[in-house]
Amino acid sequence: MKRCTWCNLNNPKYIEYHDYEWGKLNTDEEYLFEMLILESFQAGLSWQCVLNKREAFKEAYDDFDIDKVIEYDEKKIEQLSNNPNIIRNKLKIKASISNAKIFKSIQEEYQTFYNYLCTFTHGKIIYEIGKTTSTLSDSISNDLKKRGMKFVGSTIIYSYLQAIGVIYSHEKDCFLYKD
Repeated sequence: MKRCTWCNLNNPKYIEYHDYEWGKLNTDEEYLFEMLILESFQAGLSWQCVLNKREAFKEAYDDFDIDKVIEYDEKKIEQLSNNPNIIRNKLKIKASISNAKIFKSIQEEYQTFYNYLCTFTHGKIIYEIGKTTSTLSDSISNDLKKRGMKFVGSTIIYSYLQAIGVIYSHEKDCFLYKD
């Protein structure tokens, strides 16, 4: 079976992520939050690096329970900063907490974060390959930044939209390709 060229065939976690998760629409709010946090930690790193630490992130971030994350204090920030199993960038850790608060306020404003995303996508799946940004990711990124989120540049948001299945980007040679 051929897969997208970015999928490291020597990494079972990567293959599983590619085959069963990436590009599949998932509107579960907990998943949307988890992926936004993980994608923000990817900034400047590879997705494989983040994916390999995903289970450790889940444990460190209380299973991405947003109500717990928004309450993290300096003690928890220090604990996360000293956790060798996750990415210990203090700016990203602090941003993940403030981003959680903004994510929660968006949920309150739109009932769900997915509803918020639909104000940009009109509920449609975008089929495109070979891009790292788009006018859609630019628009969402700009809005999230206006709301105060950090580490949500257009490239990160594009990757996020691919991860949650709003943008479907399996390559033409991949067994999961659709147009």
